[in-house]
Amino acid sequence: MKKPDQKQGTSFTIHDLPLAERPRERLQKYGAEALSSQEILAVILGRGIAGESVTVTAQRLLSRFGSLSGMASTSIEELAKIRGIGLAKATQIKAAFELANRLEDMTQPGEQPVVKTPDEVVNLVKGRLKGKKKEYFLALLLDTRGQLIKISEVSIGSLDSSIVHPREAFQEAISASAASVVFVHNHPSGNPEPSEDDIKLTERLNQAGEIIGIDVLDHIIFSDKKHLSLKSRGLF
Repeated sequence: MKKPDQKQGTSFTIHDLPLAERPRERLQKYGAEALSSQEILAVILGRGIAGESVTVTAQRLLSRFGSLSGMASTSIEELAKIRGIGLAKATQIKAAFELANRLEDMTQPGEQPVVKTPDEVVNLVKGRLKGKKKEYFLALLLDTRGQLIKISEVSIGSLDSSIVHPREAFQEAISASAASVVFVHNHPSGNPEPSEDDIKLTERLNQAGEIIGIDVLDHIIFSDKKHLSLKSRGLF
């Protein structure tokens, strides 16, 4: 039996919840850290669907993809297939994750890190690469003191390959007057062992760097649980 105050066919919003249970009001009163992932998602989504609270929609997302990292690595199209989401809300979710990635990458003026080890490189890029289902190829551009100038996204490949040409790999390094670069790409398979193509590409990039006067310090292969330095392996 339908409740008298519930209009058939209308969308539930956060305001349909009791005041003490509304994620937005709880965030204002207790701070964002007091909210569960489900509640934060509900705040981002804002509105549910007919006959369903937005918190239920948020829980459906978490259940479908298993975790926030699972959601972050999912395409807009896959998110949009979930009941109650659609393209508009899917883009809101992806935008929220991208803001989080950019915040993790940011440093204050004058506080750009000096990059010396593979672990330091991984700490700088893991927010961009963790959980990705495609290969991303990045270049860390460094000045003469080894201080990070910027992280450049060179290419995005398929599920298991990334097509990189030295011209694109060094384009932003030349524009930024970088003295050296560290290349990083991920293996979505989770196995960081280099392929023959990885080794050949690294050799080509190293040769190109010698010609144009930009040192290639390392090429690191990243997976969610471990990483591998081709330099440390003596592969170039």
